[in-house]
Amino acid sequence: MQVSSRGVRALRHSELQELGLLYRQTASDLAAVREDPSCKQLATYLNQLLGRSHNLIYHGHKAKVSGIVRFYGETYPRVFRETLPPTLLSLAIFAVTGLAAWMVTIRDPGFAHRVLGPGMMETIERREMWTHSIVTVKPLASSGIMTNNLSVAFSTFALGITGGIGTIWMLAFNGALIGVIGAATWKAGMALQLWSFIAPHGVLELPAIFISGGAGVEIARGLLFPGFLPRRLSLAQAGGRGARLLLGTIPMLVIAGVIEGFFSPSSAPIKMKFLLAAVLFAALLSYLFFVNRPRHGTAKADSAL
Repeated sequence: MQVSSRGVRALRHSELQELGLLYRQTASDLAAVREDPSCKQLATYLNQLLGRSHNLIYHGHKAKVSGIVRFYGETYPRVFRETLPPTLLSLAIFAVTGLAAWMVTIRDPGFAHRVLGPGMMETIERREMWTHSIVTVKPLASSGIMTNNLSVAFSTFALGITGGIGTIWMLAFNGALIGVIGAATWKAGMALQLWSFIAPHGVLELPAIFISGGAGVEIARGLLFPGFLPRRLSLAQAGGRGARLLLGTIPMLVIAGVIEGFFSPSSAPIKMKFLLAAVLFAALLSYLFFVNRPRHGTAKADSAL
């Protein structure tokens, strides 16, 4: 009864050792009696006993609110800082392709038409934003935006298993798209309208995409450069770090989806939109770089030990 209610935590060390020994002996006895047709009932009993023991020993712990709070309040900022180089590489890929697409669009007026299509280009040339549909169906739009953003983030992460090729493609494609739209709206005199729309949610959405890209790059690194580890173990460890990075982006994308669905396309003053963007970005940077950072003196003492 004590074990059933509290699990293996209710057992002392000696009792845990005895449980492990009994488990192995029962498994061995079950394998033996299965060979004897006359011991069918005994085999059924031992199989049930072994099943209950297996569930007791290997059952997963229930998720606790405190564990979730600890992950986002302590673990995630530390994991982010430890894996910062892949995230910076992800940002660089996005920025370089975005800048390149901007320059091509400025030089070649037909490039934006080929990339964005005639419908969107006609809207831009009329100096109209294409966000009116979001305003009319805010809850539905917000839900769709969240789903799309999460899909992009998960795809960018998962495609790291292609050796990073898929991750790089996703980052380059989205960077190029932003570059083309930015250049096309700038030429149409709509730059302020565009960036005042993107800024409130983009300060969370874009970093989340960069972090997801960094998680994908981390998987690719573990796959291609295992070092002294077996490739499977290297990939498993890199995948664990990448998965933790990805999990941290979920709240960011949910909040960004709400803002993009309700606030970004609204008629709120442009100054208010940029102010919200500045506050959110400062809060995000403070969280990622300063939360749970070891104190300088503590770090020195730990290194000395």
